[in-house]
Amino acid sequence: MFGGFFDKLKKGLTKTKDNFTEKITDMLSGAITIDDDLYEELEEILITADIGVETTLYIIEKLKEKIRENKIKDPNLVNNCLKEVIVDILGEENSTINPKETPEVMLVIGVNGVGKTTSIGKISAKLKNSGYKVLMAAADTFRAAAIDQLEVWSNRASVDIIKHQEGSDPAAVVFDAVQAAKARKTDVLICDTAGRLHNKKNLMDELGKINRVIDREFSEVHRETLLVLDATTGQNAVEQAKQFMEVCPIDGIILTKLDGTAKGGIVISIKHSLNIPVKLIGVGEGIEDLQEFNPREFVEALF
Repeated sequence: MFGGFFDKLKKGLTKTKDNFTEKITDMLSGAITIDDDLYEELEEILITADIGVETTLYIIEKLKEKIRENKIKDPNLVNNCLKEVIVDILGEENSTINPKETPEVMLVIGVNGVGKTTSIGKISAKLKNSGYKVLMAAADTFRAAAIDQLEVWSNRASVDIIKHQEGSDPAAVVFDAVQAAKARKTDVLICDTAGRLHNKKNLMDELGKINRVIDREFSEVHRETLLVLDATTGQNAVEQAKQFMEVCPIDGIILTKLDGTAKGGIVISIKHSLNIPVKLIGVGEGIEDLQEFNPREFVEALF
């Protein structure tokens, strides 16, 4: 139906399907009538798939409305209604990582360990293959490994990198990167930033400083801030996002490690409770396994 990408997505969502769709199908095939017990069981399955309580209650409410509207009596038809409700939440718009306009500065934020540096590497490769001129800035200077890791990715993706010593000022790295991006007529400058959420004040100051440098040195540039979240952490990822939203505005989410978790329902929860679009999802280790998010394909693969 959707070719290779769709097959990869389906494979990547296997654990979530087992925990979510399969359970629902089994439950519905054993049901005789659509009653409160059925809704309660459904509620339980949705919550265990990490859709979260608030989003689950919303889904059940919308599902009841649809079932009433369409005068559905057969439990086997509930699945299709549920699918529609989820598509309504996720919206129909496909995401793209391609810049709305160039030049663009992309700030990538997220706590350590979520796959931030790897995501930057994969995005760089994706954009380069699409014909954009890309530059990386290693502004996560507090973690020695982050600079080295980004350098490995810059070589892999054949993209230039601007870096300083470990422990240097992140805003100074961004300053140099902005000058280089302007001189080299770069389309997209991607900045890796530190993600020490436990020290929110420092993080806020640091991101504020970086943004001021961009305002001053590259005022005409289009800017996008993307937050990387680890799908395996489930509802904790939503909490993390809420905390980052207090620190800075977020334009999109990159959700990694979706293939390693049964908590894929988190995608629905993020969209409903934060109203931030999921831009990219990671469904494997490969460089091409960070996919642009297509809501319709996601729901088809899930069901």
